[in-house]
Amino acid sequence: MNEVLVIGGGIAGIQAALDLAEMGLRVHLVVRAPSIGGRMAQLDKTFPTNDCSTCILSPKMVDCARHSNIVLHTYSEVEAVSGRAGAFGVRILKHARHVDEALGTGCGDCALKCPRKVPDEFNLGLDQRRAIYLYFPQAVPMVMTIDPMHCTYLTRGKCGLCQQICPT
Repeated sequence: MNEVLVIGGGIAGIQAALDLAEMGLRVHLVVRAPSIGGRMAQLDKTFPTNDCSTCILSPKMVDCARHSNIVLHTYSEVEAVSGRAGAFGVRILKHARHVDEALGTGCGDCALKCPRKVPDEFNLGLDQRRAIYLYFPQAVPMVMTIDPMHCTYLTRGKCGLCQQICPT
């Protein structure tokens, strides 16, 4: 089976992945953020129609996550590319979420107990989030991520409230 790589999980990357997958290609979608969605996920309305951006984006995100020909590589980066046209090899660096993606449900109970607040980069620092967080409410995949730079347990070995409260 032919495989392709799409770098970037914004609306263009999602649509490209869906189109290529429908053509029967195996698609690897790599996005640096903990979720696909890109800038469009941060918008309220789209120009020029003034349509709800989430209403357009969310179904495509879900379709992308459920498509059997698409492999999501969220919270990841392309580290190296080798080969030549038509025969590429790619090394992908997957950042640690510090949360088991197979067990995480995105319920947010852990974030409610987390004592550490930091500026929320998804909202451009206009509000705060916890050290364990869901990237945004409609995130795909809906898995919490622990910020290793701000988590008290990871930086000082103290706390662990999120682990204690998590039912899974």
